Amino acid sequence: MELKDRLKQARKNAGLTQAQLAELAGIKQSSISEIERGLSRTSGHLVKLAQICEVDPIWLAEGYAAAHERIKGGYKIQAQPNAELLGDLSVWDHEDPLDEDDCEVPYYDQVEFSGGDGMTEVIEITDRKLRFSNATLRSAGVDCKSAACARVHGRSMERLILHGAAIGFDRSDTSIIDGEIYAFNHGGMLRVKYLYRLPAGAIRIRSENTEDYPDEIMGSEEFREEVKMLGRVFWWSTVRRSPRKI
Repeated sequence: MELKDRLKQARKNAGLTQAQLAELAGIKQSSISEIERGLSRTSGHLVKLAQICEVDPIWLAEGYAAAHERIKGGYKIQAQPNAELLGDLSVWDHEDPLDEDDCEVPYYDQVEFSGGDGMTEVIEITDRKLRFSNATLRSAGVDCKSAACARVHGRSMERLILHGAAIGFDRSDTSIIDGEIYAFNHGGMLRVKYLYRLPAGAIRIRSENTEDYPDEIMGSEEFREEVKMLGRVFWWSTVRRSPRKI
């Protein structure tokens, strides 16, 4: 069916005349008539019309809905689950013994040189670890011995990875695949970005938040001299504070 047919069907199944539908939608009857005669193939009022006729706006506009049930000749989207219950959180202390399926991975951070001149370096913090399930690492194709973690600072990777998120990266996976996210040491700065290969060995460094953080292009020699790859990011997680406790 075309739009004209779908709207006519939805309107009639809702028991409405063109005039009644137009009045409820706050538009002219001629607008309804033009759509139903095929004189207009689009309208800025389709969502409103769909709501009044109790049909799915996607069905009315496009003729289909991904998950639906028949309702009054149209379609209504059904709620779909988008999460899975895995179990309770297990709280542990760094002195607790490892469970059989546990794996402790090292933590990397950016620290300032003791000279106080603002220079930084990326190092492994020996007394900080994060625990993963070996099953989780296996599902990501990562060996425990190659896994490491860090924390993201700043908002350049939001909305995907929030400020303060912990990330896991695979130290054995440092060959750049276009569009993958990598952790790397850039002249003493710990950075997490999308990387892309360009002609002549150049590298594009891209943030998720490209509006505030535009792309950077590094030549092959500059990238080789200034950047040390840490690994491909395979996991990230964020602790989100309750707005009532901020």
